[in-house]
Amino acid sequence: MPEELLRFSKRITMNDAILFLEDGTHFLGQSLSHVGETAGEVVFNTSITGYQEILTDPSYAGQIVTMTYPLIGNYGVNEEDIESDKIHVKGFVVKEFCRVHSNYRATQSLIDYLNTNKILAIEGIDTRALTRHLRLKGAMKAIISTEDFDLASLSNKIKDVPAMDGSDWVGQVTTKDPYVWKAEKAKYKIAAIDCGIKFNILRILNKLGCDVHVFPASASMDEINAIKPDGLFVSNGPGDPSAVAYVIELLKKFIGKLPIFGICLGHQMLGLALGGKTYKLKFGHHGANHPVKDGLTGRIGISSQNHGFCVDVESFGDGEVEIVHTNLNDQTVEGIRHKKYPLYSVQHHPEAAPGPHDEQYLFARFIEMMEEQGA
Repeated sequence: MPEELLRFSKRITMNDAILFLEDGTHFLGQSLSHVGETAGEVVFNTSITGYQEILTDPSYAGQIVTMTYPLIGNYGVNEEDIESDKIHVKGFVVKEFCRVHSNYRATQSLIDYLNTNKILAIEGIDTRALTRHLRLKGAMKAIISTEDFDLASLSNKIKDVPAMDGSDWVGQVTTKDPYVWKAEKAKYKIAAIDCGIKFNILRILNKLGCDVHVFPASASMDEINAIKPDGLFVSNGPGDPSAVAYVIELLKKFIGKLPIFGICLGHQMLGLALGGKTYKLKFGHHGANHPVKDGLTGRIGISSQNHGFCVDVESFGDGEVEIVHTNLNDQTVEGIRHKKYPLYSVQHHPEAAPGPHDEQYLFARFIEMMEEQGA
């Protein structure tokens, strides 16, 4: 073994660990040096890179993430590729962690990063078998433990783990106080409802000349109107959109009053505010390789996605809501717009981080809506 690898491997204390699923299926592996027990909904992500952005995406609050790519951690972590102020996943599952990372931007290894942040992470399980199981049976609750290997005990514990259906996770990730991301040369003033907003959304809006005033999800219409915004943005976030009734009611008040743009959970809540319905997908869409067709231009882009719920395409009927983006894998709704009011939303993540940049042009449509309204 090379001296550098030997020196690094001696710093790692491995512990036996179990991943126990609510249907009784279980996998044995090893944890990193952090020990304990954690629980959440287990999902799989098909991205090859971008693990740091995935870990810090607030949309993953309450979930254990499994990476389908077998070797994770090759390029370490850095101080720039974060999408929020902390790691939000409940646990992290991979086939193998890379022991020696290599990248000029790296400031620490992925293993050290996870342990420093006290995230239960395990390796050595068959992630292909786990992913296939989740595709066949659907996303489900799971427990990672280094302490309890009794299957009957784990089965009892998992009953107390809250399901994603009906759960409001937004309150756990939204900002407590309003704040502002200012652009160098601002032309527009955006009010953003933070349901778990990613930093790259703020970066892109800044580059497009927007001062972004970020509000807690509990903000009132009067608080938002007080800044006299040119447009309203509603962000991505975790959990069941139908459980976040206070945001849905707020959005109803702004429809037709301001240009509105929504992403992911924001898209789903706008769909509900417009009278549509949402439902839970069997295993969700999580990855950076999902093809989406833009029905307005015929353009097909490869998108970054992270969601477990979806807007029901049939729930709008022949009203004033138009389906404008479609997922080419399963034909689910990927974007809507209002035929009368300046309102546009997409299910996927045009800001990427991680993922391809194919869909970033959609932010320009938000700018166009504000310009048409005389901003």
